Formats: sequence, C-alpha cells, structure tokens
Amino acid sequence: MSIATILIATIFVNNYVFARFLGICPFLGVSNKMETATGMGVAVTFVVTLSSILTYFIQKGILDKLGLEYLQTIVFILVIAALVQFVELVIKKMSPTLYNALGVYLPLITTNCVVLGVAILNIQEGYNLIQTIFNAIGSSLGFTLALILASGVREKLELADVPEALKGFPIALITAGLMSIAFLGFNGLI
Repeated sequence: MSIATILIATIFVNNYVFARFLGICPFLGVSNKMETATGMGVAVTFVVTLSSILTYFIQKGILDKLGLEYLQTIVFILVIAALVQFVELVIKKMSPTLYNALGVYLPLITTNCVVLGVAILNIQEGYNLIQTIFNAIGSSLGFTLALILASGVREKLELADVPEALKGFPIALITAGLMSIAFLGFNGLI
C-alpha cells in the first residue's frame, strides 16, 4: 500500500472518529474551543506517532521473537502511558494555559482508544516501519481534523439559537453524527 493511499485512507476514508468511532470521549470533551482542540490534536499526534514506532519495535523485536504476542495489549498500554506522562510534563512546562484547558482529558490520552487502536492495527495490517509511521501520522491528523472541525461548529453553535433541550452534549452528538455522514462521501476515494 502506498504512503499516499495510507494518508488519504486514515485522514478521510477510515477516519478514526467518524468511521471507526474511536476516540469519541476526547472528541466530545475537548472540541468546545478551537485552542483546546488544536492542543489535544498536537498532543495525540505526538503520542500516536511515537507510540506506533515504539510498539512496532517492541512487537517485532521482542514479542514476536519470544512468542509473547499475547502480551501485546498490556505492553502497548504501558508504552502509551509512559509517553502520555512525558507529554503531560512537557505541556505543563511549555503551556500552562493549554495544560489547564485540557484538564482531565490530557491524562486520558492514555486510555484514548485511538492511540491503542492505531498501534494494534499497524501490527494487524502487517505494515512495515515506514507504513506504520505514515499510518500513525495520518490517523492522528484525521483525529485532529475531526477535533478542529467539530470545535469550529461547536463555537458557532454557542452563538446560535439552539433549543434548550439540545444544548451541550446533545447538539454535539448530533453534530458528530452529521459530520460522520458527511465523511461517508470520501468512501470512493480508495
């Protein structure tokens, strides 16, 4: 599979939020404001890319060679947790405002199913290292795109006359559903 195909597939066609329905918790939690959505997208991109590379080497160099494939999920979660702790420390030091805005959702990257899902799917798809890197970059860019698009819509909805019963998460869920349907239009690209 070519690099361009992997990128188009992971960003648009098989978007982890809109097509695979992974990462919905942070998607709904931090897509209120553009700043927090962008910050979460950058943090997730870093964690997904680095964890995909590390888990690739762990899988191929240790787990496969020692016949310990059954430990994949546990080992991958430990790697992801360590990376998230590192990212949390960096963001806290570099941008305290973003750190406070992300709040509880930053440590929740550890349990963000996009991060683990990408790492596991890289192995299941049989990607080599280069394909793994581009799948990680594409999937996290797709996640970031979903966050930014949703935050733009949700910021506009703050100013709109939304019925009281739909304010907050209900309108966010409706928005996510409509965006998911819109992303179905990309299915013919690959």
